[in-house]
Amino acid sequence: MGGAALSVLTVFMGFAGFILFIIIVRSFRVLNEYERAVIFRLGKFSAVKGPGLIILVPILDKMTRVSLRTIALDVPSQDIITKDNVSVKVNAVVYLRVTDPGRAIIQVEDFMYASSLVAQTTLRSVLGQSEMDELLSHRDVINAKLKELIDHETEPWGVKVMNVELKNVDLPQEMIRAMSRQAEAERDKRAKIINSEGEFQSAAKLSEAAGILGSNAYALQLRYLQVMTEIAAEKTSTLILPLPIEIMKYFTNMNEKMERENKQG
Repeated sequence: MGGAALSVLTVFMGFAGFILFIIIVRSFRVLNEYERAVIFRLGKFSAVKGPGLIILVPILDKMTRVSLRTIALDVPSQDIITKDNVSVKVNAVVYLRVTDPGRAIIQVEDFMYASSLVAQTTLRSVLGQSEMDELLSHRDVINAKLKELIDHETEPWGVKVMNVELKNVDLPQEMIRAMSRQAEAERDKRAKIINSEGEFQSAAKLSEAAGILGSNAYALQLRYLQVMTEIAAEKTSTLILPLPIEIMKYFTNMNEKMERENKQG
């Protein structure tokens, strides 16, 4: 009997020693550089430890790991009616990181889920107060406003919003066609304005050249000769011979003389 009892006691002591060894080993934890441990002792907040090697009091301490790296939180697509009554679908991405691990665990049950809900409601609220043109052309202003509002809500949880970016804005097909027609009309308008400006400048230069040629008869004759040279260079069968300036003046003077005689008669 004594030998059997001794054997049982030996087995029990060995088993107890093994359990004690496991407990001691599990009391040592290693945390990465980007991790922190929120320690609760008998259910009460004790400290935030890490990185590196930390030691927990067996049975009394409980640890929750928290990552301090920046997290990209994808905000699901939201159905939004803008201020000018245009229905759109918009999604976004929120970049955030934990700045206070203790508050991130104690103040909110799941800071990731809570931050996602805040981002969704804020997205609908802000874009519902914006017009379509602002949504398409002033995204930086809207992103800054979203960041400010979301960060204000998550700050008590020890979570800092680093940046907010609108990703996709899905417009109705009717709105896309209307915008295409508007863009085409704007391009046609600019083309007509540029063409009319070119015509105006061309007419001004022609008028200036006509004034110079008209002020000097010999300049006009030289221009005739230049045109004849250009025509001859093209090897065409048509040849234009301008009348000399003196002959043209003779017919002009005769015409004026006949008109004076008719008036006197």
